[in-house]
Amino acid sequence: MKNFLEESKVNFQFESDSYQVRFAESQDEILQAQALRYHVFYELMGATPSPENALSKCDFDRFDPICDHLLVIDKNKPEAKKVVGNYRLLCAPKNSEPDFFYSHCEYDLTPFTDRAKEHNLSLMELGRSCVHPDYRNNPIVIQLLWRGLTTYAVQNNIDLLFGCASFADIDQNNLQKVLSYLHHKKSAPPHWRVSALPELYQKMNYIDITPENEREILQAMPPLIKGYLRLGAWIGDGAVVDKQFGTTDVLITLPLANIPKRYIDFFTRS
Repeated sequence: MKNFLEESKVNFQFESDSYQVRFAESQDEILQAQALRYHVFYELMGATPSPENALSKCDFDRFDPICDHLLVIDKNKPEAKKVVGNYRLLCAPKNSEPDFFYSHCEYDLTPFTDRAKEHNLSLMELGRSCVHPDYRNNPIVIQLLWRGLTTYAVQNNIDLLFGCASFADIDQNNLQKVLSYLHHKKSAPPHWRVSALPELYQKMNYIDITPENEREILQAMPPLIKGYLRLGAWIGDGAVVDKQFGTTDVLITLPLANIPKRYIDFFTRS
């Protein structure tokens, strides 16, 4: 399948003294990103690999060849171990069907693709975000990932960013508060709302949200989801338990127009 991104404007590179963010330029760099994903998702977080993944020690699927792989590189590391952060981005032709995207395995994306066709909108799926555990508290690495992601979206005139984001827990009893907060406070408006597939749908409305418990809930929110919310993201209808990865997933919906201008200016500055 032709990679739509071959026609996109992917021509940036940001650097600090020790790090740079850019897209993978070789198959070897993609393999490093896949090895990092395997280490984080399977060896550290306990996901169940397929026999092919386990043999190669790489996380890969059928979507990798048509995605762009955004990397944070530690310039002080050996060449074979330089990738310390990763995002997988899938930018779609405007006439794409829902099954073009990974998220369609969990959510009915028809409202997205129908709206894109009707209004000539561009969609981009975010996925496989991970940072090497040695760098998770490094603000420069996280900031570079956000800069690369935002710059890419702006350069390519993306209208909607979306993708599955995860809680590292499949026990819904432990997630009642955070899921309820997302349901009550951050549900996508009807014209951008997609629902989990009926056979996978898990309710999110468990408790009422009050000023007294809202602060506690936000403190317990995973940093990545909290970051999306800060940028103006909404959440789809229903959660999904991903038994392979041992997570509970929600659908992030982030129109580029929702991102405050101060963030756009900050992340895309030279």
